[in-house]
Amino acid sequence: MPDQVTNSGTNSQGNHYCHRESDSGGQGYHYSNSNGSYYYQNTDGSKYYNSGSGYTQHTSTAGNTTKTYTSSTGHMSTTYTPSSSN
Repeated sequence: MPDQVTNSGTNSQGNHYCHRESDSGGQGYHYSNSNGSYYYQNTDGSKYYNSGSGYTQHTSTAGNTTKTYTSSTGHMSTTYTPSSSN
């Protein structure tokens, strides 16, 4: 079954938020901002951020992070940071 929305709304600045829960108890949310940026924390623990201006960051459930920068000329650079294991 898909995640269930438990709360959502829009604040006075025009930014939208939504809180979700999964059947297994995971909680997640997202923000969509009036400046074009958005952020997701998914019910599986993964995260995604988009600045709306060329920067994105994804963090997997294992903690691995990928950052991508795209310039106005279309040049893209990506960095990958594996989670540390102790």
